[in-house]
Amino acid sequence: MNEIVREGGVEAPTRNPINWKTGEFNDEDSLFNELERVYDICHGCRRCVNLCNAFPTLFDLIDESDTFEVDGVEKTDYWKVVEHCYLCDLCYMTKCPYVPPHEWNVDFPHLMLRAKAQNFKKGNVAIRDKVLTSTDKVGAFFGIPVVAQTANLVNTVRPIRKIMEKTVGIHSDAVLPKFYSNSLRKSHKNNKEKNNINKIKSNGKVGLFVTCYGNRNEPEVVKDLIAVLEHNNLEVKLVHQEKCCGMPKMELGDLKSVEDLKDFNIPNLLELVNDDWSIVAPIPSCVLMFKKELPLLFSEDADVQKVKDAFYDPFELLMNLKKKKELNTNFKMSLGEVAYHAPCHQRVQNIGPKTKEILELIPNTNITLIERCSGHDGTYAVKKEYHETAMKICKPVTNKIENMELDHYISDCPMAGHQVDNGIEKIEIRSESPFSLLRQAYGI
Repeated sequence: MNEIVREGGVEAPTRNPINWKTGEFNDEDSLFNELERVYDICHGCRRCVNLCNAFPTLFDLIDESDTFEVDGVEKTDYWKVVEHCYLCDLCYMTKCPYVPPHEWNVDFPHLMLRAKAQNFKKGNVAIRDKVLTSTDKVGAFFGIPVVAQTANLVNTVRPIRKIMEKTVGIHSDAVLPKFYSNSLRKSHKNNKEKNNINKIKSNGKVGLFVTCYGNRNEPEVVKDLIAVLEHNNLEVKLVHQEKCCGMPKMELGDLKSVEDLKDFNIPNLLELVNDDWSIVAPIPSCVLMFKKELPLLFSEDADVQKVKDAFYDPFELLMNLKKKKELNTNFKMSLGEVAYHAPCHQRVQNIGPKTKEILELIPNTNITLIERCSGHDGTYAVKKEYHETAMKICKPVTNKIENMELDHYISDCPMAGHQVDNGIEKIEIRSESPFSLLRQAYGI
C-alpha cells in the first residue's frame, strides 16, 4: 500500500466521500479546472506511467503539445485520458504520493469517475456500452437455454465475430463469457431440495452474494467456493435476492443506476447482517463495491456502512478462521508450482495477499505472486478500440507465466484469468480458480 511521509511520521492514504449529488461535482467548469490541476501534478511526477494507458495518453498529449506543459493540451483532448481509465484504483493505492492526507488531495480515479458521470449525463455513451454494463438484463436474456447455446456457439465462429466487430464494436479476438442456462442459483436450489441439507455449522454463518457473473457465467467456480466454505464448517446461505453490485454502471458513469442497484441490494444484505451473517462474494470487483465504493458514494447511509463492515473477500474470511485456529488444514494433495495473479480490485482492498497465504498452507505448494494488471476491466478489453491496448497491458503477466515451470496459474478474478489465457501462447495450461484449487487440495 502507498504511504504518505509527513512531518512527524508516516500516514496511510485516506479516501474522501464522493459527493456526487452536489453542484460542484456536476459543474463542467469546475471539472475542467480540477482536471487541469491534477493533470499538471501527474505530469510533474509520472510514477504511474506503467499502470494503464490513461497516463501514457496524458503524457503523450503534453509531450506533443507546443508548450510541453498541460496548458498546451486542448481541453477537448482531456477526454482521451478519461476514456482509458477503468477505475482500477492502483494509482491511488500503490503509486501516487499526493493522495489525501497530502495537501494536494489528488484522487485520480474518482476524478475520472466525476468526468465519466458528466459525460454520461450528456448522453455521450454508446449503446454498446450501455448494453455491456446491463449485466442483469444481459444475463437473463442469454440464460434462456436456446439463446445460451446459440450465443456460446456464435462466440466461437470467426466470421460472425468479425461481423460483430464491425457492427457492434466488440473485438473479434476478445474473450466473451460463456453463458449457462442452469445458473448457480437454479442448480443450488435444486441440490438443496434434492439432498435436504439443513446442517448446523459451528464456525459461523456466511451469506453468499453470488454476483451476476458468478450466477450465469462461472457457476462451477461458485460451487467450489461453497464446497470450501462448508468444508470449513461454515453455514452458507445465498442472499435471498440480488442484482448487479453496480461496478459496471459506476465505470460507465451512470451513478443513478448505481443508486438504484444499491437500493435493491442493501436491504437484502442487511437482513442477513442483522442476523449476524458475514457476507462474501466470489468476484473481487463486487467485494470492492460493497467494501469501498458504495460507502464512499453513500457515506451518510448507515445501512451501507453496516453492510460494508460485514463484507469480506472469501480468502480474507478463511484467514480469519485460521487466526481463530478454526481453518481446516487437513489437505489431501499438494498443488506444486502455482503462479497467482492478484487482480487490481482485490489488491486495492488493502487486505494483503490472503489467497496466497491460504494456499501456501498446503504442503509442497509454492505460490509465486504476480501483481500486474490484466487489462480486462470487465468491458475495456472486449471493446474494439481498446482490446489491443488491454492485451499490451496484460503482456507482463503473460510473459512471467510463460517463463515459469508451472503446474497451475490462477486469478481471483475469472475475467482476468480468461484475459491472461487470451495472451498465452507458449504453454498449454489455462487459468483456474483458487477456490477450485483449494477444493482440489482438500480432496472434496
